[in-house]
Amino acid sequence: MKYILVTGGVISGIGKGIIASSVGTILKSCGLHVTAIKIDPYINIDAGTFSPYEHVVPHITDAIQEWVVKQARVPVEDDDVEPQVCVIELGGTVGDIESMPFIEAFRQFQFKVKRENFCNIHVSLIPQPSATGEQKTKPTQSSVRELRGLGLSPDLIMCRCSTVLENSVKEKISMFCHVEPEQVICVHDVSSIYKVPLLLEKQGVVSYLSRRLNMPIETRPRKMLTKWKEMSDRSDRLLEQCSIALVGKYTKFSDSYASVIKALEHSALAISHKLEVKYVDSAHLEPSTLQEEPVKYHEAWQKLCSADGVLVPGGFGVRGTEGKIHAISWARNQKKPFLDANSTEFDPESKHPVVIDMPEHNPGQMGGTMRLGKRRTIFKTNNSVLRKLYGDAEYVDERHRHRFEVNPELKSHFEEKGFRFVGQDVEGERMEVIELDDHPYFVGVQYHPEFTSRPMKPSPPYLGLLLAAAGKLQSYLQKGCRLSPR
Repeated sequence: MKYILVTGGVISGIGKGIIASSVGTILKSCGLHVTAIKIDPYINIDAGTFSPYEHVVPHITDAIQEWVVKQARVPVEDDDVEPQVCVIELGGTVGDIESMPFIEAFRQFQFKVKRENFCNIHVSLIPQPSATGEQKTKPTQSSVRELRGLGLSPDLIMCRCSTVLENSVKEKISMFCHVEPEQVICVHDVSSIYKVPLLLEKQGVVSYLSRRLNMPIETRPRKMLTKWKEMSDRSDRLLEQCSIALVGKYTKFSDSYASVIKALEHSALAISHKLEVKYVDSAHLEPSTLQEEPVKYHEAWQKLCSADGVLVPGGFGVRGTEGKIHAISWARNQKKPFLDANSTEFDPESKHPVVIDMPEHNPGQMGGTMRLGKRRTIFKTNNSVLRKLYGDAEYVDERHRHRFEVNPELKSHFEEKGFRFVGQDVEGERMEVIELDDHPYFVGVQYHPEFTSRPMKPSPPYLGLLLAAAGKLQSYLQKGCRLSPR
């Protein structure tokens, strides 16, 4: 097993995730089996229950090294082959107190697995102040020096910069960070993140990693990378546009819905449309906002009404719930394409509970009580739109993260009104997928389909939303779920 650790310096949000994904993509295009691990330096009994606006204190267990080795060997491909390479993204910034225990764990880890099986990619910022226009290397020098002081030595320094890295700057980083010039990689701003793997491949990252980690690399033409280039080039030539109103609670921080946004982008690119996401704070759609802040109320409704489709992602707690219901009701009545990707119950004292606690859920306890991970959903009907979008599959395996379920006692009541539960769990006890009759596209799912979306294999529920929003869903279904030649 080969391990590639991706760390970051100077600032957070520098692009470690994109770099890690891009490295994995180009290695996979070489015929290697690649897996990935993301480590965030936050902990709670269930860190997933925090608001995206919050940060928490760090903690680490002694078993992280063994855990990494165990997780790295779990097959992630359909062929169940054990991965050969594990790309590990360490969240946060080198020097932050939250990251310290993890840095120390990997300092020890590099000796445990031996040098030929471990390398470090450090992502750092090269600022370019507008006053002088000069690319500055001091932040990167400081970041690398701090990383070395903690016991890790970068093999590749990925320089994030707004413009192409000047040769003199590259040589300066090489000299003062103790690496060869070929180990300094320029990652300048590009029109699409899908160009980053090609940027790395062009600068010899694959050949370097092949030598450094003694990895077998196929010499034949890489079909996957060719398709990737076609996709990234197409992203620059999109003319038609499609807008989606994302109605949620954490819209001030777009990263709160990173997976959802990516799933939308994958689907929009697949149908050759530019994506415009209109962020709508669900609380601003509520009548109380009309009384208190009428400008925000009308702006929110204007965004919603002008969108081609509506998406309501998952959320916890009572705040903004009424606004979400107003958005859903509007999408239903206006025949606007709509997707609900997981929701929860909000009034525990309701006399007519539509959504209830799962039997295994301990009421009142938030942490560690979710139904998590990959679960199977069985389609109960042949004429389901979502079933067709999944390639007429009898079942799908998707990732779950919830602690509530639709009250099965109300199933027949809803279906009499044209609200059909077309997908259920293996036991037939949990309602997994709903569709509304006489509507262009009104779909709700219990699971999180965005987690399995990929650039060249978009999530079917999201693809259906974008197709419906662009007015192409029926044509797509009639063609046997095949997109027209591009």
